[in-house]
Amino acid sequence: MLYNLLYPLSEHFVLFNVFKYITFRTAYAILTSLLISLFVGGYLVNTLKKMQLSQKAKGYEPERHREKEGTPTMGGVMIIMSAVISTVLWADMTNVYVWTVLFVFVFMGGVGFADDYIKTVKKNPEGMRPRVKFVLQLLIAFVAVSVVLIVDSSDIATKLALPFFKELILDLSFFYIIFALFVIVGTSNAVNLTDGLDGLATMPSVISFGTFILFAYVTGHVQFAEYLQILYVPGAGELAVFCGAMLGAGLGFLWYNTFPASVFMGDVGSLSMGAALGMVAVITKHEIVLAIVGGVFVIETISVIMQVGFFKMTKGRRLFRMAPIHHHFELKGWEEPKIIVRFWILAFMLAMIAISTLKLR
Repeated sequence: MLYNLLYPLSEHFVLFNVFKYITFRTAYAILTSLLISLFVGGYLVNTLKKMQLSQKAKGYEPERHREKEGTPTMGGVMIIMSAVISTVLWADMTNVYVWTVLFVFVFMGGVGFADDYIKTVKKNPEGMRPRVKFVLQLLIAFVAVSVVLIVDSSDIATKLALPFFKELILDLSFFYIIFALFVIVGTSNAVNLTDGLDGLATMPSVISFGTFILFAYVTGHVQFAEYLQILYVPGAGELAVFCGAMLGAGLGFLWYNTFPASVFMGDVGSLSMGAALGMVAVITKHEIVLAIVGGVFVIETISVIMQVGFFKMTKGRRLFRMAPIHHHFELKGWEEPKIIVRFWILAFMLAMIAISTLKLR
């Protein structure tokens, strides 16, 4: 909004020319969302406590998780509010990709909010019916992907670039829709599965959005895209501002979510952050790289799939002590902060590998 209001005045006031630069607006989007989340966080946590919006244990978590009962949830509202306000302030609000990502972010947050409402207010620990939740996620993702396909002006929307291979680009045609839905909904649920320890999903999400600031910027910059031999997506660079807003909002939330957590993000936070990350990857044509950047989420999801599959094949035996895999390490005796920080380190390493794909082609 500030870009749309102030940059046109740069002809008369040269100082406003700074709003032209995505890097400038991204930096201030980070600071704005960080300050908003820090400012409103304490009030929100106290409000959630007064409303007694705390998630009850389902009964099959590690025993020490019962100590967390009573901790307020639905803190993801803080992330959504901070990131949306910051994005609207600093992004070019005529950019269709910005609106598309915000649509996915907010509406997936709405699905998560409904799920958290059922768990806390309705006192049903299982939340929304899985089938209903999945259908709603698919519908939201389908609308967003359809928009991306409609506004595509470079005939690249259905193409899939593979990292490490500069000339290997696949055109999935109609099947790209199915693939994109898988990326968006899969990432949404993967972040949700990871959100089982204090800050465990928050910091890898922050690192992922921080990494996609770079990917969005170079993808939307014609010279950089040509130099790096990646697909150029006109207008995608503006998503760097959104990713910056998400980075700041995540860090602000981490202030309250770090061990021992004062608040949990709930499904309203995890589903929305994951879906937004997947949507950014789809628009910037770095869907496969997302699996590297978000490797922690992939590992957590695969551990659940392996556990369920092994349990069914062996008629009752378990591959891990408990899934997702962070619970396995808990039951092995690892302290929660050790698990969390080691997963953070892994997320940082994977982000560095993902960034290296820009040159290793």
